[in-house]
This record gives sequence, structure tokens and C-alpha cells, in this order.
Amino acid sequence: MGRTPKWRRVTFIPEITYFKPVGSHLKIPEEVNLSIEEAEAIHLNDLKGLVQEECAQRMSISRPTFHRVLASARSKLADALLNGKAIRIEGGNFEMAIRRFHCLNGHEWDVPFETLIAAPPHFCPTCNTPNILPLQPHAPGWGKRRRGRHSQSS
Repeated sequence: MGRTPKWRRVTFIPEITYFKPVGSHLKIPEEVNLSIEEAEAIHLNDLKGLVQEECAQRMSISRPTFHRVLASARSKLADALLNGKAIRIEGGNFEMAIRRFHCLNGHEWDVPFETLIAAPPHFCPTCNTPNILPLQPHAPGWGKRRRGRHSQSS
């Protein structure tokens, strides 16, 4: 049995989660699936220009793991761009850097990643009710092929 994968911390879910090549004669082209953490690696390293060590720290993983995630993302993007494949961004082993919660009495609050790992909230900090739920990011494609801690059950 393999090791349990370590959660990768991400700070955003892209709003646009599907890209299709223009001029493709196929109605449904082949797809490449880019995980949320692979998108985060591209975002941190290639868009923000951060060095891999800092990217790895922000994602709460080792530098070699970050390098593997980034290499996988770049390979998938190259395959899609050069072979006319669609790109779908979804799924993966990740946790939002900050998770927003709400209680049934209408209060909302943010809980940092480190706090969630140590001890997830059980009560609303304002009214102390145990009736709390995580709010999911509102982005197209969120929630499909879920794995791990980003599912509705927390």
C-alpha cells in the first residue's frame, strides 16, 4: 500500500476551467486534465515568478514535490497546446489556504489552512452553534471528480 498523499495548499480556484482549441473540427476534442494543484504551481512559478522554494512553502509541500507537480503541469499544457487538445482544470489533492465557514444563524468566518489541519472548527465563533458548514469557492468546474479535503463533508 502506498503512502497517503500530502495535501497541497492552494490560494485560488481559476474562474475559467475549460479551454478548447479554436478551429478544431472535432465537437469533443481529446482532453488533458490539469489538477487544481498543478494550476496553482503554474500560477505561483510562471505567472507570479516566484522561485520553486517559495512556491513549495506556499503550497505546504517539499521543493522536489513542487518540482514534480510543476513538471507534470507543464507537460500537460505542452501536450494540449501542441496536439490540439482541450484543457480541463479540476480535481486533485488540495486544501484551500483559507476556508470560509458559515453557521445556520448567518455568521461567516475564515479559518487558515494550518488551523484546519490541527483542529477543524466545531462551533461558530460568534454564536457558538455547532451547526456550521464550509462554503465552497464559486468557480465553474469546482466540485467535479473530488478527492480529499475539498469535498462538502468536513
